[in-house]
Amino acid sequence: MIENFQGKTAVLTGAGSGFGLECARIGARLGMNLVLADVQQDALDQATAEMRAAGAQVLPVLLDVSSADQIEAMGQATLERFGAPHLVFNNAGVGSGGLIWESTRQDWEWVLGVNLMGVVHGVRVFTPMMLEAAARDPSWRGHIVNTASMAGLLNAPNMGVYNVSKHAVVSLSETLYQDLALVTDQIGASVLCPFFVPTGISQSHRNRPTEMKTSGAKPTRSQLIGQAMSDKAVGSGKVSAAEVAQKVFDAVAANQFYVFSHPQVLQSVQTRLEDIMQCRNPTDPFASKPQIGADLKAALRAP
Repeated sequence: MIENFQGKTAVLTGAGSGFGLECARIGARLGMNLVLADVQQDALDQATAEMRAAGAQVLPVLLDVSSADQIEAMGQATLERFGAPHLVFNNAGVGSGGLIWESTRQDWEWVLGVNLMGVVHGVRVFTPMMLEAAARDPSWRGHIVNTASMAGLLNAPNMGVYNVSKHAVVSLSETLYQDLALVTDQIGASVLCPFFVPTGISQSHRNRPTEMKTSGAKPTRSQLIGQAMSDKAVGSGKVSAAEVAQKVFDAVAANQFYVFSHPQVLQSVQTRLEDIMQCRNPTDPFASKPQIGADLKAALRAP
């Protein structure tokens, strides 16, 4: 729980757009020091300029969160510039669609590398320095927020690699919460599970590794369909990234673990849990919107 953010330090990955950028804006308004990390140079430069103009002390870091070495270097740079961070937002993520067996080895390595290992590296690097700071000062408070997704609590079809990565982040975060509680009362944890919110995630392919862009492999039909569905769903989202960012800060202040952008979707989570408890086959995810399911089947089965 962090009640007063003034003068505290926040580390935010994926800070050049979406939730990361909006959280950086809130942090700047609250007087925080900001460590902004992103893989896209122009977006990072723009975010850095904006936060400095707002009066924040900023340490920009261009990195790929899937790289353990790069996260470790950011950790050291953070420690040297600001000391141990009070808020760590392991937020960087990429999207992916398509039938699960059509995802290539490179697809799996890229999505899991960013969505899962990026969080793993953030937790592994920053938690020990936060624990050290807490041990030195009984009044010190810190919090770690990991971005998962409602796809970490559900399993929508044609989104296999993404679902796997986000389920892993939910598991990691729940375990982190429990592990922290074993050793300290000064550091909390939360997991953010957004639904469809207008961010840049549906255009994640812009940051695919160079070797994937130049491999010559063309997207499969299911991957193209998945991309189109993602573009439509994300683009039509009614809850803004700024609103979700405020929910993140409210959760940190209240020591709230689960953070949902669309609580109404929890009904589908309950249905999934009932499937498990009753040992019944997974419920049709399109039961409430049968036309979408019929259209998807028709598109995938077309000759």
